[in-house]
Order: sequence, then C-alpha cells, then structure tokens
Amino acid sequence: MAIMKRTHMCGDLRSEHIGQTVSLNGWVAKRRNLGGLIFCDVRDKTGISQVVFNDQIPQELFEKADSLRSEYVVGVRGKVAERESKNPDLPTGDIEILAEELVIYSEAETPPIYIKDDDNVDDNLRLKYRYLDLRKKKMQDNLTFRAKLTNIARNYFAENGFTEVETPMLIKSTPEGARDYLVPSRVNPGRFYALPQSPQTFKQLLMVGGTDRYFQVVKCFRDEDLRADRQPEFTQIDLEMSFVEVDDVIEIQEGFMKRVFKELKGIDLETPFPRMTWQEAMDRYGSDKPDTRFGFELQDITDMVRDCEFKVFTDAIEKGGSVRGICVDGAAQTYTRKKIDKLTEAIKSYGAKGMVWMKVTADGVSSSVNKFFTPEQLKEIADRMGAKDGDLILIVSDTNKVVWDALGFLRRHMAGELGLLDDQQFNFLWVVDFPLFEYDEKEDRWSAMHHPFTSPKAEDADLLKTDPHSCKANAYDIVLNGVELGGGSIRIHDKDMQEDMFKALNMGEEEINEKFGFLVEAFRYGTPPHGGLAYGLDRLVMLLTGEKSIREVIAFPKNQAAQCMVSEAPGLVDETQLEELGIRLREE
Repeated sequence: MAIMKRTHMCGDLRSEHIGQTVSLNGWVAKRRNLGGLIFCDVRDKTGISQVVFNDQIPQELFEKADSLRSEYVVGVRGKVAERESKNPDLPTGDIEILAEELVIYSEAETPPIYIKDDDNVDDNLRLKYRYLDLRKKKMQDNLTFRAKLTNIARNYFAENGFTEVETPMLIKSTPEGARDYLVPSRVNPGRFYALPQSPQTFKQLLMVGGTDRYFQVVKCFRDEDLRADRQPEFTQIDLEMSFVEVDDVIEIQEGFMKRVFKELKGIDLETPFPRMTWQEAMDRYGSDKPDTRFGFELQDITDMVRDCEFKVFTDAIEKGGSVRGICVDGAAQTYTRKKIDKLTEAIKSYGAKGMVWMKVTADGVSSSVNKFFTPEQLKEIADRMGAKDGDLILIVSDTNKVVWDALGFLRRHMAGELGLLDDQQFNFLWVVDFPLFEYDEKEDRWSAMHHPFTSPKAEDADLLKTDPHSCKANAYDIVLNGVELGGGSIRIHDKDMQEDMFKALNMGEEEINEKFGFLVEAFRYGTPPHGGLAYGLDRLVMLLTGEKSIREVIAFPKNQAAQCMVSEAPGLVDETQLEELGIRLREE
C-alpha cells in the first residue's frame, strides 16, 4: 500500500489555507453519517481537522468513508474550505477538508479506553493501554514539551562550554540511601553490577580527567517506595564544573532557568533568585523545600509555654523539643472540629501524637486547651502568632523534626484546600548551608545529608575532624513552589579531607577501599576544585505543565507497585537463564 505523503499536520490548518489541496495522515477520532454527508475528525499529535465526504464524490469513495470507525488509521487528500458551522473551541475550527481521496492504512477494534483528555479512566487501565493513552493531545503535548526542554538544556549547556558525556549504566554497588537495582554478571559468577542512582562518582572522575564542564541527560535508578513525584527509573539533567565556587554554579543554573521559562512559558524570570539557609527554611516553613507562594509561616512559642500547666507542651520541651504553630488566615469558620480532627490524623504519619487548635474571634480566643491557659495567656499566644479575628492557629509539640515535618505538611496541605496554590505563580528559591550530616533514627547512626563527597563550608573545615556533626555543607538546592527541582554541592577534592569525611561516617579502611577505593585512588593524581548539580527532569516538566504526577510526563511509567503495565515487567525468567547466572530462587 502506497503512503499518502502528508503536506500538513492535522492541527496546523487555518483560514489562510483555504483553497489549497492538502494531504493528512492520522487516526479517526470521530465519524458521523448524516445521510448525504459524512463528517470525519482526523487526529494526529498536533490536533484535529474535520474532513467532509459529500454525495458529489464517487460512490466507491463515499462507501469507503462510511466504513470508517474510531481509531482507524487513514490518509486523506482534499481541498481546504471555509467551515459553515465554525467551532471556536478548535484551533482548526474555521476550516474543513472536502475529501477527494481516502486511504485506510489500518483498521482498529473498539479501544478499551476513550481517546480523550477527560476520560476519568482508572490509572492502571491507562498504564496498561499506554500506547492508546499516548494518543491523547494532552499526553502528546507533554512529551513534546519535555523534548523541547531537553533540547534547550543541551543547547544552553553546550553554549556555556559543557561537554556531553555518557557515563556507565552498569556500575559497582555502593549502597548510600536508597536501595540499588542489582544486575547479576554471567561472566563474573557471584558478582553483581548496580544500576546508577546517579552518575556522581563518574562525573567527579571526569573532572579529575580534565573534562572541565560535563553535562548529561541521564537515566537513574532507585529501588524505593513510589509516590506521585517518584519512579524507580527517572531522568536527571546532570552536570559538573571544575574550578568553581557556589556562586559560579548558581549563576549558570539561573541562566538556564531564565532560558527555559522564556522559551517555553514566555516568562521573564527575575534573577538572582532569593537564597535562604536550611535553618531559616526549617524554622519558618518546616521544610527544606519551602513553598513561598503563601504565608502560614511557623512561629516558635516554646519560651511562652515552657512553664505552662499543659504537660504535653512541657514534656516535649524537657526532652529537647519545641512548641510551634501556624496561623491560617480566615480559616476559623472553614475548619470545623471534624475537619481539624482529620488534619490531626494526617499529621500522625509524620510522628506527631496530636495537635492543639485555637480560634480567634471578636469574643476572644477559644481553644482545645482552654482549661490549661488563662484567656490572657491564650491572647498572648495569638498575638505572637500574628492572629486576627477569624484566624485558625494550629500548634504541634515534639522533637524539632516531628514539629517541622508536621507543620510543614499542614501549611501546604491547607493552602491547597483553601485554593492558595497558584500554578501560574513561580517562586524560585535557593536553600543553602545544609547540615553536612543528619542522624538516622531508624539506623541509629549519622549519615551524610546529601552524599559523602559534599564538602563542608570553608569555615567549618577544621570541625570535620573534631566536631563533624556541627559542620555545615557547601550544598545548595533549587526549589520551585515547594518542590526540589535539583540539588548539588561543591565537592571534596582533597584526598585527606575525603578520608576524614569517610571516617566521620564511621567507615573503616576496608569499607572505604571496597566502596570508593577507585575514587580515593584517582584523587592522588591531581584533582581540581569542582562542584555540580542535578535536576530532576521529570519533576521540572511536571511543574511547568501543571501536572500533579510525573507519570503524566513520562512515556511509559511504572505503577505504584513498580510494574510496567504494558510489558508486564518485572516478569519471570527461564530456569536456564538463572542457571547461567548461578542464581537459585528461594522457595516461599
């Protein structure tokens, strides 16, 4: 069958094309037979054009058009004409094509899902028939947007002296943080590769190798529980630079964001972006990726309630914790006791045991802890919180981490419920001066907050040997509307400091050599000062397209159980394959 060579895409035809003979290829979105007229909407990734088959055409062609059904793949040739009943909702709504020729490339059975953006179909069904889901204009627009952003990244970084280099996919397992995906080696029995969680060590080796500025759009893998903005395989825009300090890295990234927003959104971003220390972000917003589009900032009232009669507060303070709250403007009437109880249940997943509420009215302050405080004390707390008539105050007491996490969740969750999260407002922020280490309560040990190659700030370098847990990191995260777009740091380039860092993590010589010996060895031969950053490409595209899940901007994502519904991966493998790899499955 000969292909009808198309002259235009379906969504590109306009009034200026009237009178031209055009050829289109695509899918039948809809067919309507009105007796002497057959209307057929033909769709491709750019949009829809209406094609008309009238009784002036040969009978054979009319009957062929009558046989069309949804999702048939066709080619159509005809003359563009002005449409009598214009459709203002369609970009092509002023025109139609008067058909003169029709080719049916492929027939289609009735699809199991509707091919329209507002189908409201179950997510697992959408993922199972992803190849049908991808025919929707929204999905094609998202993929096209992603491709444009990726091209902008390649062009921008190339213009700024970056060399695109591919790093290995089969690497050594160095478990830090999330679990590795392991790949058994047939030619090295009993040994395993890991799929990279990031190209971190290799991009540092590229700096040792003199690449100076490296860039890569790279797949990364983490075996961790999934959520809306997390997938087992995801894509990073990864980069590294030699002979730089924090300001140099940030300046390049702000230029990149300006380019992206100007070309894709038509928005002129103001730079430099604001910067905030990690400590300030936690104290004000309860999050190291704060959303600054609205208020509800945390207020510390520990000093005011240290000697109060409410034991929940005093016990938390005695154990080294704090008492903090947020004031939600005008929410006193909106949030009933039932709604507040739901919020209290929600924060328990962050470790909070409960929550105190206060409502400010013209008659005074009512509270869930009225019997433990005088009206004057409640008013003083409300004043500290900056509350006015009609405001709702929510207070949590516990360890700092629990309080931050719970209130950080509450302020953004409630802003969403109150309609304060404007998707057309883009608040960028750099969060800097993170702690170099964090305590992992589950593991009962200290670990690197970012990774063990992050350098301490220059003024804290001497503390790495004497008081490492007091060190601040030379690290920085770029945050947009409460989402971490990317993170990076100035790396350790001195081999002695790198060994001190490993020792601060209680790693012995044998463990250091086993996990990172190749990097320590490389540092012996001359290492430039260097630093970098990695963006989550999926998250960035998700935010800029206004989607709520990164699954909407990935062609073939996994579901919540890390399964590919299209190919049914992961799947069973042949016993022979397992034998070749020296693997025996454990019987349940």
